[in-house]
Amino acid sequence: MKLPGTMRVFERGWLSSNNILFTGAHETALVDSGYATHAAQTLALVSHALQGRKLDRLVNTHLHSDHCGGNAALQAEYACRTSIPAAEADKVRSWNEDALTYKATGQQCPRFTFDDTISPGDLLTLGDMTWQAMGAPGHDPHSLILYCADERVLISADALWQNGFGVVFPELEGEPGFGDVRATLELIASLDVKLVIPGHGAPFTEVGKALETAFSRVEYFMGDPARNAQNAVKVLLKFLLLEKQSIALEELEPMLTGMYLFQESNRRYLKKDASELAHWAVAQLVRAGAAEVKAGRLVNKD
Repeated sequence: MKLPGTMRVFERGWLSSNNILFTGAHETALVDSGYATHAAQTLALVSHALQGRKLDRLVNTHLHSDHCGGNAALQAEYACRTSIPAAEADKVRSWNEDALTYKATGQQCPRFTFDDTISPGDLLTLGDMTWQAMGAPGHDPHSLILYCADERVLISADALWQNGFGVVFPELEGEPGFGDVRATLELIASLDVKLVIPGHGAPFTEVGKALETAFSRVEYFMGDPARNAQNAVKVLLKFLLLEKQSIALEELEPMLTGMYLFQESNRRYLKKDASELAHWAVAQLVRAGAAEVKAGRLVNKD
């Protein structure tokens, strides 16, 4: 299934979320802006695709750093109207990096502002198409997905990927999340969707198969919540490695233990010595082919 002519997807590497650019007759818009260290690349991609037009609007599905880290750069370049999930407004207004999870994950996000908010049920015009915002808690309690019924296209953010979904972060802090993931998947299953544009990875049409995989995965996590914590630890380390590309092995433990979510994952579920857990995470990435150890450093492998 082809994308509508007013849409373009920039499929990014895993450090950044995908970006979706809309070029409507009267307004241009971008959904999600990638990670901070990729901001120059994001600006170049957007500028090239706009062909001299300005970016009028920026929309965030949620405010994890890989989805909004380019906001500040885009605002500086285009003074674009910025719309964020309504539940995050106070955190952004006061720039509470603890509540926004940037400190908790050890990730960067330059401060940005917003002009208005989006709530579940709101209708947005993007690329001359009508999109409905829907609440998609689970991976993030305040995440939104965007659905265009006329085109049967879903922008799923991290609620549904071709092979799963994002880390269920609320569970790491002892808050319910698995039930929300399942409810969000049931919502998606109730929609007439022919094309999914995920937050990471290529757009796909095998929606039923992806949902089957995602339902199976959440049941797996519900059977033993420590599995979600293990996955989170690996993801947090891989994200660090994607950003830095190479980390001295002796620096890993203090870097990881400085992350609140690493600490909580260990305290609540894994209950390992911090050094042991850091070594375990390294071994997991190496075994998966996502990293290698060279000359006393952990080196990223794509």
